Amino acid sequence: MKADRLLSILLLLQTRGRVPAHELADRLEVSVRTIYRDVEALSASGVPVYAERGRHGGIELLAGFRTDVTGLTADESRALFILAAQGAHAALGLDAALGSALRKVMAALPAPYRPAAEVTSRRILVDATRWKGGPQPAVDLDVLQDAVFTDRRLRLRYRHSGAKESSTYTVDPYGLVSKAGVWYLVADRRARPRLFRADRVHSATLLTDPVKRRPGVELADAWEELRRQVEERPGGLDVTVRVRRSRLDMFLRLNASSLAELPKTEGAVEGADDWVTVRLSYGVVREARQLLQFADGLEVMSPPEVRAEVAAAAASVTELYQRVGAGR
Repeated sequence: MKADRLLSILLLLQTRGRVPAHELADRLEVSVRTIYRDVEALSASGVPVYAERGRHGGIELLAGFRTDVTGLTADESRALFILAAQGAHAALGLDAALGSALRKVMAALPAPYRPAAEVTSRRILVDATRWKGGPQPAVDLDVLQDAVFTDRRLRLRYRHSGAKESSTYTVDPYGLVSKAGVWYLVADRRARPRLFRADRVHSATLLTDPVKRRPGVELADAWEELRRQVEERPGGLDVTVRVRRSRLDMFLRLNASSLAELPKTEGAVEGADDWVTVRLSYGVVREARQLLQFADGLEVMSPPEVRAEVAAAAASVTELYQRVGAGR
């Protein structure tokens, strides 16, 4: 709707200052010509907005102009009150600020929308943490936040998964990301994007040097690049297993990230075949040891090196229990 687009332009100009017309067009998914027509409509309605041509030009509000936001729709009002679990806000020290902000927004909402917004806040809760994720180690985000908001470089002492010793890195932060209840620092190291899990940062030192980010790259861009690297990383090792149908649902949930394809279970007659063939993909043979937790309901079909790895892991567990039993 044009009214929503005009309000969006007004809010963007109010928060960003001068904005090029082509950037507004991209953000609102319209043509530059439409943006200029909208600016004329705003001006005609009394909003002190003007456009400057040229290389450094753009569209801007008259200095000092502010407006109260009363144009929220009913759905927008409800969306603001869908609360995430408080863990993320608590980690950033923003629990109290969130509550205060929502109270102010509630007071500013049009009166007809307030009951729906209040009901939404009590009926919808988003919890981003995984089931049975176990206790999470305490994470101190203070220094990381300081670097992110003051645009300064960081020196990290960081321990990688499986490493016994920490390594030292000087990085240029883009921002912090909470993924399934785990905090990550997204930063460049030597002009290449890197992901640092916050609970593996042994120490962080704020440097006096300003950050040196890649031109035009924002946090969302760097995160998307890193996310693709993780999710699209080729497994390299194809594994075929047979899983008892009674254990299949749990097996698929716990091994979702390693599935090469979803197994074909449609049309199967219950009781006719108690086993389902599942194809997995791993990076290295050792990763297949996680299959051991389904040992009573799983058979490794191929390749031979994975069968040998799982068998060796099972033998190690059996030997350990025997030693423990003998020592009683």
